[in-house]
Amino acid sequence: MDLAPATAADLRTALEGTGYLVDDDLATIAWLATRLSRPLLLEGEPGTGKTALAEALALAAGVPLIRLQCHEGIDASQALYDWDFPRQILHLRAVEAVDGAGSLDEVEAGLFEERFLVARPILRALREAPAVLLVDEIDRADDEFEAFLLEVLSTWQVSIPELGTVRAEVPPLVVLTSNRTREVHDALKRRCLYHWLEHPSLERELAIVRSRAPEVPEALADQVVRAVHAVRDDTELLKPPGVAETLDWARALHELGVRDLDTASAAASLGVAVKYREDADRVRAALDRILAR
Repeated sequence: MDLAPATAADLRTALEGTGYLVDDDLATIAWLATRLSRPLLLEGEPGTGKTALAEALALAAGVPLIRLQCHEGIDASQALYDWDFPRQILHLRAVEAVDGAGSLDEVEAGLFEERFLVARPILRALREAPAVLLVDEIDRADDEFEAFLLEVLSTWQVSIPELGTVRAEVPPLVVLTSNRTREVHDALKRRCLYHWLEHPSLERELAIVRSRAPEVPEALADQVVRAVHAVRDDTELLKPPGVAETLDWARALHELGVRDLDTASAAASLGVAVKYREDADRVRAALDRILAR
C-alpha cells in the first residue's frame, strides 16, 4: 500500500488486512493525515488502540515504524541526536598514539564526523522517510519538548551544527498519542488532525478478537468480549481493560482449555485482564452479575 492511498476506503481495507479494524471516522481522519502530510493526534483511554494504529499504518504501507516514547524530562537530544562519546574518546586516544596525526583543528573536526553521530527517533524519521513516526504518550512530556516538537513538525528539518541541516525528502507520517493525563497545548493541536478513540463497540471488539485470535472458539470469544464490556460498564475501575487485555484474556482461557466462561475460570485468570489490586477486588465481587449479563 502507498503511504497515501487513493481513498479512505482503500486505507481502511489495507488496515483491515493487518488485523486492525477501523470505523469510517477513524479511517477518514487517518487517510486525511496521509494525504495532507499532517500529524495525527490520537487521544483516548489506555488500551483503545492508539499505538496499534501507528503500527498498522506502517505495516500496511510497508515502511519503517520509528517510535519515540515520551517520558517526564525528555529533551531534544533524546529525540533528535547525540554524539557517541565513548567512541570519540577512543578516537582521541588512537590519534594520540600516532605521531603527527594532524593539526588540532583536524583532530577536533574528526570528533564530529557522521560515524560518531547517534541518530535518535526524529532524526531517523527525517532521514528514512517515507516512514511512520510514532510519538507515544506526548502528554507525559513537558511544555519545552512540545515547543521543540512543534518546530520540527512545521519545517520537517533539523540543524546539526557540526554537519549541517537534515531535511526530509518526504515528510514522515507522524502519529502522536495521548492518554490525556494533561492537556496538550493548543499550538500543537492546531498543527495536527485529531481523533478521540473510544473503546470499540461489542460487535467491533468481537470482530477484532476473531481476526487477531482466530484459534479461540467463537462462543468463548463472544463470552469474553461481553464480560469485558460488562466490566467496563458496571464497575468503576482505575484502569478498565483495553482491547489488548481482551485478546490476552481470550487466548489465556483458550490455553487453559476453557470452553465456557464461568465464575471459577474468570476469577482464576482475572490477572490477565485486570492489573490493579483494587480493580481485581471490585471485579471479583461483581463477577456473578457481570457474567449473568
